[in-house]
Amino acid sequence: MTPPTDPTRFVLVEPSHAGNVGAAARAIKVMGFIDLVLVAPREADVLLQQETRARASGAGDVLDAARVVATLAEALDGVTHACATAMTPRDFGPPTAAPRVHFESLVPRGHRVALVFGPERTGLSNDDVYRCHAVLSIPTHPGYGSLNLSQAVQLLAYEWRVALGGFEVAARTPPVERADAVAIDGLLVHWQQVLQDIGYLDPAAPKKLLPRLRRLVQRAELTTEEVHILRGIARAAAGTPRASAAADPRTTRRRG
Repeated sequence: MTPPTDPTRFVLVEPSHAGNVGAAARAIKVMGFIDLVLVAPREADVLLQQETRARASGAGDVLDAARVVATLAEALDGVTHACATAMTPRDFGPPTAAPRVHFESLVPRGHRVALVFGPERTGLSNDDVYRCHAVLSIPTHPGYGSLNLSQAVQLLAYEWRVALGGFEVAARTPPVERADAVAIDGLLVHWQQVLQDIGYLDPAAPKKLLPRLRRLVQRAELTTEEVHILRGIARAAAGTPRASAAADPRTTRRRG
């Protein structure tokens, strides 16, 4: 057979739940993969079922390209390195490794890789594990290691994509404009005047209030918009009658 452009295959052996098949298709698509093979699924028409399509949530192209085969041997046609997923300890079989460690060593070797997942209730049989070159064990909490099939697919798809180089993180918000030194100086001068006007700052004995305020705003790395907001608050505070401010000792006590 002709290998796919992306030499990574996800193999689900005897999946029993249509929702898991759809969710697995979604999981591999978001990580940039498309090659999905089902081995003897419980329901032969699982790829066409409404629940499968609904849980795929936009990954219909993965389902459309997916294949159903009778045996794991057929599913591994063209694969040069198969990784089984298994939590149950065995007294014989391929070596076991954490996904990240194994994938880092696997990438430079240029294999056509298959990630093989077993049935939801029982996991892979010994014979299926023996067909694989390695066993991947997701490092879960020792007291509870039960993962849903699609969760396991998502975790391994992510780890394999990271090992292959990953994708750039796209910014979801526009870049901000940091306030420059002139803007910060203007803010502090404005605050100084307002604090004097409301009776909070005694210009004859300012102590270290203004240097402390400067340290605060510099540590905050204010944006230009945030400086505008703070100056707007200062303007609003300046409109407070001095007498009402003086009536409350909490607002008139000068701090250093």
